[in-house]
Amino acid sequence: MSQQKQNLEKVLGRTDVLFLAFGAMIGWGWVVLAGSWVNSAGSLGAMLAFLLGGILVIFVGLTYSELTAAMPKVGGEQVFCYRAMGVTASFIGTWAILLGYISVVAFEAVALPTVVEYLFPNYIKGYLWTIAGWDVYATWAAMGVVGSILIMIFNYIGIKVAAFLQNVFTVGIALVGLLLITGSLLNGTPANMEPLFVGGFKGMFAVLLMTPLMFVGFNVIPQAAEEINLPYKAIGKVLILSVFMAAFWYIAVIFSVGMAMTAEQMTKSSLVTADAMTILFNGSWAGKILIVGGICGIITSWNAFYIGGSRAIYAMAQAKMLPAFLGKLHPKYKTPHNAVLLIGILTTLAPLFGRKMLVWLVDAGGLGIMLAYTMVALSFVILRKKEPHMDRPFKVSNGNFIGYGAVILSAIFILLCMPGSPTALIWPYEWAIVLVWTILGVGLYFWARSAYGINEADKRMREHVFGSESQRKDNAA
Repeated sequence: MSQQKQNLEKVLGRTDVLFLAFGAMIGWGWVVLAGSWVNSAGSLGAMLAFLLGGILVIFVGLTYSELTAAMPKVGGEQVFCYRAMGVTASFIGTWAILLGYISVVAFEAVALPTVVEYLFPNYIKGYLWTIAGWDVYATWAAMGVVGSILIMIFNYIGIKVAAFLQNVFTVGIALVGLLLITGSLLNGTPANMEPLFVGGFKGMFAVLLMTPLMFVGFNVIPQAAEEINLPYKAIGKVLILSVFMAAFWYIAVIFSVGMAMTAEQMTKSSLVTADAMTILFNGSWAGKILIVGGICGIITSWNAFYIGGSRAIYAMAQAKMLPAFLGKLHPKYKTPHNAVLLIGILTTLAPLFGRKMLVWLVDAGGLGIMLAYTMVALSFVILRKKEPHMDRPFKVSNGNFIGYGAVILSAIFILLCMPGSPTALIWPYEWAIVLVWTILGVGLYFWARSAYGINEADKRMREHVFGSESQRKDNAA
């Protein structure tokens, strides 16, 4: 893996990195779900739930920040888990996060045509088939397929192009959000915020459970670490800043919706955030502008997870954990083009399976993300004890408290996915996805050991994390 530093281009600046993570966390969910959050917990209850959820995610984010600044290598979870726990843990952590990345990328391919339906209600034509109770239409699927191909092309031809796309659409989200917040302050009614709380702690807890998935995305920064042109300490600061920005965003959206609509109006609305915008500015044009902002969110999330997923696949292939062709860079564009194409194929097929099946995939991916969070937090704790003198340009204060807190909180969310929990994964559909992904991972793990040798992955990872033997000798000298 020693060639990565020579080949991956360091072209991402501070704004690129910040918008990459923030845009990943702000997808389409804030447009669709804000009303359900308020109905579940009340306006103030929902805001407090996201404040608390943001604090929980910050614990995990701080562990990522320290480790990314200390080990700014492509692969993120792969690198952290290897240095703390070895090759097997490295494979498990990366394979888990890959399920999360691919699930989000695939889901955005069905989110786009669904959103377009709000702008053009009659565009759906050409019934194809029904999967899991969802009717798939030709024009609907075609919209997702075209979007998928375009995102794939942007990622294929260079990280700088993908970053430019991310910046443009993140600014679009921010402008729409600023319009929504301004409208609520100027034209909103504080009385609409009532009831401030619904369902007490149970209502807040229901919203709190959703927050980790809403904040997913900051961890694409470690995946692209070798393409970031910033001081190592700054990388950690930007990562944690993106989490704070996302927390503010969600709380501000809930506040704005609460100021615009009563609880009764929200119950009757099919798309609360867009209707809130319409009410605040007394015109349907405002609601359509908000939908455009939602489309920007889909694209930024889609693009960011494309970057994260392709770099994770590339890093695993470079370490001889996956087939070698996935670890090649394009000679001109310096992108992991085969990894990009693999994700592109999966994403392009996604709309043909309908929305319901992709919801199952995202839920299963959520478990993978929580497992990866737990393993990174464990790596943070282990490395604090195992390598106390490791250079940490961004060193977290109260490391034991933050580290153990991140482990416990991540593990709790894993338990909430287990059978018997009110938020458990759906049997058999979502568990079947987890099982198939696990079997595929186990098969690839042992295939790689057989094809490349038992010790090859360890050799490659050691060289990647610590440098080649000649580099280590130079550093020692």
